[in-house]
Amino acid sequence: MPMNTPSPEPSPARSTAATYWLEHAWLDPSVEPGVALDVGADGRIAAVRTGVETPPPGATVLRGLTLPGLANAHSHAFHRALRSTVQVGSGTFWTWREVMYSVADRLTPETYYALARAVYAEMALAGVTAVGEFHYLHHAPGGARYADPNAMGEALIAAAADAGIRITLLDTAYVAAGLRSATHGEEPNRHQLRFSDGTADAWAERVSLLKEGDREHVRLGAAIHSVRAVPARQLGTVAEWAAVRGAPLHVHLSEQTAENDACLAVHGCTPTRLLADHGVLGPRTTGVHNTHLTDADIALIGGSGTGTCMCPTTERDLADGIGPAPALQRAGSPLSLGSDSHAVIDLFEEARAMELNERLRTRTRGHWTAAALLRAASADGHAALGWADAGSLEPGSLADFATVALDSVRTAGAVPRLGAEVAVFAASAVDVRHTVVGGRQVVRDGAHTSIPDVPSALAEAVSALR
Repeated sequence: MPMNTPSPEPSPARSTAATYWLEHAWLDPSVEPGVALDVGADGRIAAVRTGVETPPPGATVLRGLTLPGLANAHSHAFHRALRSTVQVGSGTFWTWREVMYSVADRLTPETYYALARAVYAEMALAGVTAVGEFHYLHHAPGGARYADPNAMGEALIAAAADAGIRITLLDTAYVAAGLRSATHGEEPNRHQLRFSDGTADAWAERVSLLKEGDREHVRLGAAIHSVRAVPARQLGTVAEWAAVRGAPLHVHLSEQTAENDACLAVHGCTPTRLLADHGVLGPRTTGVHNTHLTDADIALIGGSGTGTCMCPTTERDLADGIGPAPALQRAGSPLSLGSDSHAVIDLFEEARAMELNERLRTRTRGHWTAAALLRAASADGHAALGWADAGSLEPGSLADFATVALDSVRTAGAVPRLGAEVAVFAASAVDVRHTVVGGRQVVRDGAHTSIPDVPSALAEAVSALR
């Protein structure tokens, strides 16, 4: 099926050498005033100079607190169309899922491009410079293949390019509706036929046709939707595909107690144990949610170096529960953050929600420092998405950063040296004034530089799906 969308640029548009003067910058773990940051023509940071009291001639001035770009490590772009709609009435994750299916049924490559472009622009406005798109909406309604079998994935890649951010496309194996036996899953329902390639082997054949090429804003990765959606004997196929390529591998893990119960009934073990037994866990793997875990699960995840992506605003929106993030981190699992269903797109809210959830659960404060939470939202999130060279303000890193206003009604009056605390515990996405990707300003003074009216773009894209 042809796509009436612009061809993706090789990267968010190529940068030229430039100097940025940062009024204040978070140079992990402290805030420094007067920082000059030189960017090379390759879009990487060439030098970081502290103690620069006034802007050098020709420098672009960024007033406020500049942070490394934020990584949204778990996204389902089309869920953005559910905002407000799913807040009517009551129910559970499973009733929410039926509304989600109704939106998925109506998407085409063209409408998905339009929606994702607007969603990724919203992310850029929120300081997000890289997104991990957990992508399972592969085929036409009923499961028919598009002429380009990766048309939907290509729509997402093009959308990220046009919104000016980086994307790790986590192409997702989703071949079954649920657990049926130790060797077979339930047949996909009529909604899920769009998601399914039939087998993990067929999934691997299709996704192998995707290429990063010279598209510098793209990383390709893999995902296992869940142990419900990929039969046990096919888990290794997905894990091997990622291992051969050194690619990130993500998986929804124990988000719901029903998944745990079904796995115990069919396999006699927890989902975490099942994944470990089939070679899925490891340092390139990230478990998303990791909510309902046993102590043995936590030890397996941490001991293998498997990451954890927490999505607190979605987990609370869907009444999933509060995952054991502190215990996971203590066990050795790096933490990242994602906005998942996009009930809101605000990585500062995700960071503080992780801490505040723990305060409610334990009735004690201070489980993470502000610096640790920012690290989860930046460097560790980028690492989970295969962008180990992003997420820090240091020479050699990709020149991806965002500036938060320190003079808004939420942030005014704070001591600049406590800028990290202000960003995590007071700021919101609306306080982002500038976003730079590869040395190029994608957001300037709170406005997107190539999509001038993001709210209208979102409204039009969502309305087209009603």
